[in-house]
Amino acid sequence: MPREPMRTSEIKLQTKRSRIGTLMGVQVVGIGSSVPQNLIRNKDLAALGYDADWIVQRTGILERRHAEPDIATSDLSVEAARRCIEDAGVDPQQIDLVLLGTFTPDMLLPATACLVQDQLGLCAPAMDIQAACASFVYALITGMQFVATGCSRLALVIGADCNSRVVNPDDEHTFPLFGDAAGAVLLAPGSKDQGLLAYAVGSDGSGAELLCRPMGGSRLPFSEASNNGDTRHFLQMEGRPIFKWAIRMLRETIADTLRAADMTLDDVDLVIFHQANMRIINSAVKELGIDSGKVFNNLERYGNTSSASIPLALDEAFREGRIRQGNHILFSGFGAGLAWGTVLIKW
Repeated sequence: MPREPMRTSEIKLQTKRSRIGTLMGVQVVGIGSSVPQNLIRNKDLAALGYDADWIVQRTGILERRHAEPDIATSDLSVEAARRCIEDAGVDPQQIDLVLLGTFTPDMLLPATACLVQDQLGLCAPAMDIQAACASFVYALITGMQFVATGCSRLALVIGADCNSRVVNPDDEHTFPLFGDAAGAVLLAPGSKDQGLLAYAVGSDGSGAELLCRPMGGSRLPFSEASNNGDTRHFLQMEGRPIFKWAIRMLRETIADTLRAADMTLDDVDLVIFHQANMRIINSAVKELGIDSGKVFNNLERYGNTSSASIPLALDEAFREGRIRQGNHILFSGFGAGLAWGTVLIKW
């Protein structure tokens, strides 16, 4: 049966603090990304009955990419990884760890990271990290810990999602928001001045129902009901409370991160927010007093690509010459869980 409407007035998010830390001696030595060729513009959606004006006004999105039927999350991940490895100019056999941030795995078992490891011909342990749209930040911090402690010499960290497979085509307020993509970075030991000057990560499970995909786990396994009008196998989102939470979270965790690094926004060279919604991004920029010239966005061309959002933006910013060695880059991922991660990295 279809789910009962969520009573958002009864949901009160708890006050959760972030885990604050620093992680130095690690550098990014390669970066790459991949997007499907299938371009879906707002006018294409308008032909299907969607309100193109609403999409632009409420989200700032003009187009997005959807993976072709024979393309899965692992395929996008492999392409991004190959470009990343080529950019780094390293022997793939030197890679000794693969971490994949995603909430849209090829299948529930095994980990999609293992499929990526096999397709790349790597000899390395591989695992998925699932923190929804914060997955890449979680995977990045995890990979940096492996490198900083000497447990890895060259770690491949990927963020990838095929959102088009898990959003409901009949949900006119959710379906237009999401796109598919992958991004990857290679981590290696760096100088004592390189790495995460500070980071703030956290979660608040009291908001789990605000953004979730209820069916498909041990609580509610897939069933024939999904073929009979039950939409719980699709992503479900309560936009208004998520919007308010995201702005508050960005304000608090960015302040925490800068305070931990003993820096201010004036010291930051580039800011990349999770590309979820331009209204969220613009509100955060205004509240925090960030110079808009420092903020990199590509949301209008790709939509919300979830785990791929930040590495995709990082790659494009790097190709445009906006990232140079020694730069201070601030980025933040946030989403279902509720989970978040904000980092300040010295490139």
